[in-house]
Amino acid sequence: MEIYLDNSATTRCYPSAARRMYELMTEEYGNPSSLHHKGVEAEEALREAKKILARSLKVQEKELYFTSGGTESDNLALIGGASANQRAGKHLITTAVEHPAVLQSMRYLENQGFRVTHLPVDSAGVVRLQDLQEALCDETILVSVMYVNNEVGALQPVEEIGALLKNREKPVLFHVDAVQAYGKYQIHPGKLGIDLLSVSSHKIHGPKGMGLLYVREGVKVRPLLYGGGQQKDLRPGTENVPGIAGFGEAVREIYTDFEEKRERLYRLKEQFVEGIGKLNGASVNGKTGRDSAPHIVSAGFEGVKSEVLLHALEERGIYVSSGSACASNHPAVSGTLKAMGVRRELLDSTLRFSFSEFTTEEELACCLKALEELLPVLRRFQRH
Repeated sequence: MEIYLDNSATTRCYPSAARRMYELMTEEYGNPSSLHHKGVEAEEALREAKKILARSLKVQEKELYFTSGGTESDNLALIGGASANQRAGKHLITTAVEHPAVLQSMRYLENQGFRVTHLPVDSAGVVRLQDLQEALCDETILVSVMYVNNEVGALQPVEEIGALLKNREKPVLFHVDAVQAYGKYQIHPGKLGIDLLSVSSHKIHGPKGMGLLYVREGVKVRPLLYGGGQQKDLRPGTENVPGIAGFGEAVREIYTDFEEKRERLYRLKEQFVEGIGKLNGASVNGKTGRDSAPHIVSAGFEGVKSEVLLHALEERGIYVSSGSACASNHPAVSGTLKAMGVRRELLDSTLRFSFSEFTTEEELACCLKALEELLPVLRRFQRH
């Protein structure tokens, strides 16, 4: 029996998305820039996907740009946005718990002469509005805050931040990394005051290698790539039409019966958190209620290294994560957990369990039973 609880790393592709991609690769395989019938077919597929995405966000189709994934969308928003607006100032603000795609982009911009402020978070991983307000200055041109933290599921006060920034006399761009939030929340950038929004396909049962950047009309962003003029020159290169079409199908499906799906995820999370609480020496990091993401649980297990427990679970067919998949090739103590003030002995003893609509109560019960059996054995082993 296989139990997959690493959906924050990637999700299983919807069959409908995979079928649509196959059609585009084998039948409607033209280049959307070509003028003949095959090109028109491909362009129509691209347009249909963009309509679906625009409806889900309640934005204009012309404000959407397809990328290779969340990382590229973050880079284009931050590096492109900061570079295009640097005459107005060179101060940027983000948080201490962002995804590496944001933190590394900010580091690059620091090397280019920008000044970056990293806001602290509370014990739940949530940024404080007062800290943001105090960090803002006349030189601030861009603020980047993720919607949902990818490690612990902390839900940031995006709407409040958007309102704070829009009430300022001098405009400040607001970028939101919504990679872990899209498909779990109804996200409407206009209502939330968001200027730039990053989204990824493979987190919502779409194909890997596909992302989206929303750029509010009128916002200046400098391209990172130069080429054939596609996507109004902001993100040139032949569009990945099968990937875009698969992305669109995934969005269509995940937002069908959306409230029921999200409510079910919250029930699963409540069940799992309750079970973790009954395990000796186990504790959950961050918030666990409706004020946190419905699909992520971060738990620490005293006396057991996370990698040891991860592989012990894997031997039983249970797949989890020791943190962000994007940092797995660079093992280090989690910056998010450190910023939250998690006890030192738990920094290297934490696992992330993440669910999808395919996760069942029976799978979670099996995982909890496996943890109950493995933890005392592994603790005895590690003490020797």
